Amino acid sequence: MRQAEITRKTAETDITLTVNLDGTGVYDVQTGVGFFDHMLDQLSRHSLIDLTLRANGDTHIDDHHTVEDCGIAIGQALTKALGDKRGIRRYGSFHLAMDDALVRCALDLSGRPYLVWNVPFPTSAIGRFDTELVREFFQALSTHAGITLHVDLIHGLNSHHIAEAAFKAVARALREAVEPDQRRADAIPSTKGSL
Repeated sequence: MRQAEITRKTAETDITLTVNLDGTGVYDVQTGVGFFDHMLDQLSRHSLIDLTLRANGDTHIDDHHTVEDCGIAIGQALTKALGDKRGIRRYGSFHLAMDDALVRCALDLSGRPYLVWNVPFPTSAIGRFDTELVREFFQALSTHAGITLHVDLIHGLNSHHIAEAAFKAVARALREAVEPDQRRADAIPSTKGSL
């Protein structure tokens, strides 16, 4: 089973989570940051990766540490669950439309973290949630899961729609990339022989 459990405790956050790459998108997320919970629910549901996550962070300061550290922990869990990446498709891409927003994601589970983020937000906040934290989450996820991740906003007017479209686009691309490749079930998808 491609599953992992991660515990991450620092002076700023205390996080425990489990992932199941072969799930059905069942989620149970509590971070203390309402909008972020909603986004992680979308990530799980649309990637079909089961996610259970509990985070206690210093949200009395702001939400930054909680959001970033959840990205770190989820990235670590994905790395652990993928193992040597034998038999996966490796690449994924998706265009996601949500009302006024259209977001494109392309990613490679290469082991080489790199984020290209072209997602400007028209507002600085969604309710009380700082829109800068969307990029911070994906930077942490990319770094700690070893993902080359490109996310581009093609069109969008509403910050909530843009953020949600970004999470859903990444989720659908991730779903494609982690799926078993029936034609190369025992092969590591690289001419180098390792990822």
